[in-house]
Amino acid sequence: MSRYDPSAFPPFAVTVDLVVLTVREHELCALLVRRGEPPFQGYWALPGGFVRPDEGLGEAASRELAEETGLRAHSTAGQTAAGAHLEQLATYGHPQRDPRMRVVSVAHLALAPDLPTPKPGGDARGARWAPVSELLGPGPADREPLAFDHALILADGVERARSKIEYSALATAFCAEEFTVGELRRVYEAVWGVVLDPRNFHRKVTGTPGFLVPSGGTTTRQGGRPAQLFRAGGATVLNPPMLRPES
Repeated sequence: MSRYDPSAFPPFAVTVDLVVLTVREHELCALLVRRGEPPFQGYWALPGGFVRPDEGLGEAASRELAEETGLRAHSTAGQTAAGAHLEQLATYGHPQRDPRMRVVSVAHLALAPDLPTPKPGGDARGARWAPVSELLGPGPADREPLAFDHALILADGVERARSKIEYSALATAFCAEEFTVGELRRVYEAVWGVVLDPRNFHRKVTGTPGFLVPSGGTTTRQGGRPAQLFRAGGATVLNPPMLRPES
């Protein structure tokens, strides 16, 4: 058997990119950072970075998430006030996606409740929450250009979130530990970009086994009569599913 010669293969690097989504002021928003160094210096990009030699992909994604948002990652839809749902999204490896060298990115999707204004770290010149509607507009002229292939990664992450809240309890990852049905409905409306009938929605989510569990409390933060508070139930699959209406 011939010996393996690593010099016979071109070097390449592995990165993790994060599609971090939250709902702010009833709009689905994505976290962006402004690049401070080439390539694409000055462009907005998804947060992320190179995988270190001593860490796995999940560790790298969790580290980048903590560095960019201060959040601890969880692998399920439930989270604490300081945590976020994190899952692997897809792998992107076009030979020309990074002008520096061959770089393969393993993208991850992170979902969390309403997050504060981000502070840039590392070599980033700025950070902000950008409405997804402004980043993924109907036509090229309506979209803000992003670095690398991050527009594609963002679009894939948003579609993953929109699809998964149909058949899983993932929508609760956008909510605080306790929430009202109205607050959950606004999450669905923000992610799907539609307006839902409040009564039909209430009937569906409270009638789906294991989706919501009453916490025993009420709140008046929405104004009007006290609203019942719920927590995420133990269900991971919704049966029947919450089908996405046509926008």
